[in-house]
Amino acid sequence: MNHDSSVASLADALRAEAHRRGPGERLPSSRALIEAHRVSPVTVSRALALLTAEGIVVTRPGSGAFVADRPGRPAAPGGPTDLAWQAVTLGDRSVDARGVSWLLTPAPEGTVALSGGYLHPALQPTRALATAAARAARRPGAWEMPRLGGMPELRAWFARSVGGDIAPADVVITSGGQQSLTTVLRALLPPGAPVLVESPTYLGVLAIARASGLHPVPVPVDDGGVRPDLLAEAFAMSGARVFYCQPTFHNPTGTVLSAERRARVLDAARAAGAFVIEDDFARHIGIDPPPPPMVAQDGEGRVVHIASLTKATAPSLRVAAVIARGPVAERIRATQLLEEFFPARPLQETLLELVTSPGWPRHLRAVRAALPARRDALLAALARDLPELRVNRPAGGFHLWARLPDGVDDVELAEAALRAGVLVSAGRPFFPAEAAAPHLRISYATAASEAELAEGVRRLATALPRS
Repeated sequence: MNHDSSVASLADALRAEAHRRGPGERLPSSRALIEAHRVSPVTVSRALALLTAEGIVVTRPGSGAFVADRPGRPAAPGGPTDLAWQAVTLGDRSVDARGVSWLLTPAPEGTVALSGGYLHPALQPTRALATAAARAARRPGAWEMPRLGGMPELRAWFARSVGGDIAPADVVITSGGQQSLTTVLRALLPPGAPVLVESPTYLGVLAIARASGLHPVPVPVDDGGVRPDLLAEAFAMSGARVFYCQPTFHNPTGTVLSAERRARVLDAARAAGAFVIEDDFARHIGIDPPPPPMVAQDGEGRVVHIASLTKATAPSLRVAAVIARGPVAERIRATQLLEEFFPARPLQETLLELVTSPGWPRHLRAVRAALPARRDALLAALARDLPELRVNRPAGGFHLWARLPDGVDDVELAEAALRAGVLVSAGRPFFPAEAAAPHLRISYATAASEAELAEGVRRLATALPRS
């Protein structure tokens, strides 16, 4: 059962109940709600808190929950408010977050989640995080302003974890990987500039680039990752000065760029006088040991490295690091300071407590043991129920990249799959331009168990059109 979906469902029911009753009338007791809706006390508490925040309900300790007064909203003269003027003022630039919203929306109740970017709650280190957060909150100065650029101890930890000759001074702590991408792209490129991206690529970076007025230029990938020959050609044709890539456990394809290709990527960037943004989001969720990051082998300050631990921990641990050297580092620090001042110190303290505790390596070992079993269970289910799909076998990350038969519309298939009770991601939104072929991204880290993975594939098979 999806806990957030249960809260939303109960809140909807109570919202309707409150509108049927008059102000001051008492709502059913918590015990009655638990029995009637078959939910936990925590779900009831969270649903009531949501309605209290909306001003629909007031709670009185010892008495229960009551319908709040509903002061009338003055009607606009002549009828409903006309907001059409905003279209003229806002202009023709739009911010399209639909793809990211799709990935972050919880699966409906009863749906098997084979899409998503985070570990299933059973794999998250929730107990270790709770302990770390409690200890962090008691640290002296935990709620004071942190050092600009991030806590020195946390910067030192990230520098050690990346390796090479990275120094703590090269590290700036940020509010998660997505915020890091926004900061780095805005620091490096003015609106209207091109930015080279793998095709396909992480759809979140496409949304950020377009919202910032940048123009993503696709560079095709094959089974070994981005093609360096086409990268050099794209630099020459577009005049781009930035290439965004995920060389380790690429999302969505799962590929790992070889040492030879990494060297050729750096050569192409050097010839173009360009930067490489290395999004290293999945290093700690490898099934096979990952190669060293590109930034550790870069002696020219060409690579801007983004390191995130959210994928290996929990969605709300929004802390990451950007590693850069030279004038670009100063620009990134200044951009981050203007955009967000600094990441919340309690979260920095919590992450530091977590990664320096004995529970951190134990958690990583547990995740690295669970992921291959889940990956192989998903592969076995696909081979049994959907043999017409061509599927890769990634060495890390969360996702399989499945090639659909020619003629299948992947977006329509994803919608049909949702109606059949399984959530998957259509491949088309991951391409910055036209998709060469239809694909699905199918996740093995988001379901509750191997049995649920098999059930999800069975439901997906009923949605795939057969000739």
